[in-house]
Amino acid sequence: MKKTISNIPFTETPEQAEKLAAVIEANKSDKSRLMAVMQEAQDIYGYLPTEVQIRIAEGMGVPAEKVFGVATFYAQFALAPKGKYAISVCLGTACYVKGSQKILDKIIEILGVEEGGCTADGKFSVDACRCVGACGLAPVMMINDEVYGRLVPEDVKGILDKYA
Repeated sequence: MKKTISNIPFTETPEQAEKLAAVIEANKSDKSRLMAVMQEAQDIYGYLPTEVQIRIAEGMGVPAEKVFGVATFYAQFALAPKGKYAISVCLGTACYVKGSQKILDKIIEILGVEEGGCTADGKFSVDACRCVGACGLAPVMMINDEVYGRLVPEDVKGILDKYA
C-alpha cells in the first residue's frame, strides 16, 4: 500500500507543540527511542506531518531521512491525516476477485482524492487494506467501524451520501 503525503496544510495547537517538545526532550539522549517518539507524535497529531518529522529528527539528533524512512516503511505510521470518516476498501483476494478495485476506483472518482489521501475538508480519507475478515460479504469496504458488503460500484454514491 502506498503512502500519500498530505495536501492539507499543517496546523498545530500550542498544546500539541508543547507535548511534542516534552516527548522529544524526554527521549533525545537515546536514539533507540526514535520509533517510540514517532508513535507518540502520531498520537498527538493523528499522523506524522513533514514538519513534525523534521522536529523529531533535529531533536533526536538523527537525519530527517531516517525519520522519513521509518515513517514510510512501517504501516502503522500515516503521513496524511485521517478524515472524520475513514474509508477502507478491502483488496484481499476474495474481495479483489469480486471487484473491490472497482469500488475503490469509484470512491476515488467521487471524492476526488487519491488512495491514502484525505479530502480537503477533512471529511473523508481513503485507504486500501488487505483483509477485514468479512470474506463472505466480498467485496467489502468499511467507513469507520461500519462494514458494507456485497458491493457494486453503483452502491458507492448512496453510501457516501449518508455521511455527507
